[in-house]
Amino acid sequence: MRAAVCALALLAFAIIPAARAETPVRIVALGDSLMAGLGLPQQDGFVPRLQAALAAKGIAVDLENAGVSGDTSTDGLARLDWSVPPGTEAVILELGANDMLRGIKPQVTRDALDTILRQLTERHIAVLLCGMRAAPNLGPEYGSSFESIYPQLAAKYDALLYPFFLEGVAANLGLLQRDGLHPTAAGVDVIVAGILPQVEQMIARVRAQRPS
Repeated sequence: MRAAVCALALLAFAIIPAARAETPVRIVALGDSLMAGLGLPQQDGFVPRLQAALAAKGIAVDLENAGVSGDTSTDGLARLDWSVPPGTEAVILELGANDMLRGIKPQVTRDALDTILRQLTERHIAVLLCGMRAAPNLGPEYGSSFESIYPQLAAKYDALLYPFFLEGVAANLGLLQRDGLHPTAAGVDVIVAGILPQVEQMIARVRAQRPS
């Protein structure tokens, strides 16, 4: 009898952790070609490499790649409703690089990103906003107006901020593809390593807001 009781107790302890295991956080990575993984094998893009890094730390997520090459911030806003479906708990928002490359007025970019963040906030979706820097040839006035968009909007909506998505990669030709714009697989790993702490913080926010 004592042996049977001990066996039942051990079984109960084995079941409890499984029952308490966290449900994977549903994340959408909304962005342009940097998010889509342009020029790379599918497994080497930012989204699969980020998911692998999280899995290696025992963090369960359902991470959907909603990156579309060539998208501006206005394009991202236009497809927001179907790119971020119901049930999404968090968004990694990476848009604006194409706005800058096309010389679109910073106010246009700001308005689009502001609307995206407002709508996601209204849906109670946590956001990690990825900043972008302007090319020097656009001049200091443009650069200042453009780069200020990200910290200002992050503060306005209490979003997490990763100041520069290409940090550690943009100035390193050894980590960029031949176009000088998109990261190689090694460059993606640098990006993932840099942004991972903020992604973990976003996931923690989501879990803290879930009903107990």
